[in-house]
Amino acid sequence: MAAVEHCLFCFETLASHLEDRKSMTLAEVEKSWAEYVTTTDDVDSKLAKRLPALRRLAGPSSSSSGASSPSSASSTTSLQVQQGESGVSTPATSISSTPSRQPITESPLFITWNTLSPRHGGHSLRGCIGTFEPQLIEDGLSSYALTSALHDTRFHPITASELPTLQVAVTLLTDFEDAHDTMDWELGKHGIRISFYYHGRRYGATYLPDVATEQGWTKEETIVSLMRKAGWVGRKDKWHEIDVKVVRYQGKKECLDYAEFKKWRDWAGSK
Repeated sequence: MAAVEHCLFCFETLASHLEDRKSMTLAEVEKSWAEYVTTTDDVDSKLAKRLPALRRLAGPSSSSSGASSPSSASSTTSLQVQQGESGVSTPATSISSTPSRQPITESPLFITWNTLSPRHGGHSLRGCIGTFEPQLIEDGLSSYALTSALHDTRFHPITASELPTLQVAVTLLTDFEDAHDTMDWELGKHGIRISFYYHGRRYGATYLPDVATEQGWTKEETIVSLMRKAGWVGRKDKWHEIDVKVVRYQGKKECLDYAEFKKWRDWAGSK
């Protein structure tokens, strides 16, 4: 599954780009994070619970500080797939420096940037782009961390002054399967990618697994919303007359706030 280290690396990639400095590699981030968790008391308890192998190594001396979990419904309601990338493959599962997880070399992935709202405790989408083509993990994370932050055409590019307000979510995509019909998938478990033809034109779009449940949609509402997202403008009550192909997949997601990244980065920079 996606790991905290992946989120740290996305922040490191974006921050180093905006600050015009050299970025740490993913391997350096993984090594540093493992040491940070096992030697500092400044790790959030919620975050530590997502790292059982490292907590066992750390023992009772490791406590904690603040990564986040996804909160409001607006964060991933609209996603972009990088133009020209359309293949669907079945990747492996995850990468991490911890001994409890088997490393992989590549995976399809999405990177989502959200802006946190301290006043309301929620977040709003700031950029989200990914690919269904398997990517070398380090290359994919670094590439799409920047692409989603700087080149999502729905938003102006993220600036350095915005970094403290951000949350990043990394989703590694797994278990691609052709659905038997438009309802052959589970809310909260599967992301879906649809394709269909309407008046001779091909349409397609995707939602990650958490979108429908965040929005409180039924399966039918999700399909119709996704068709609208793809650009379909037909009558809502006629959607079932269209031959919609569905590929279902699962997404292994991890989130992290800038505050937790900053604590680790300041510690790493002092070593």
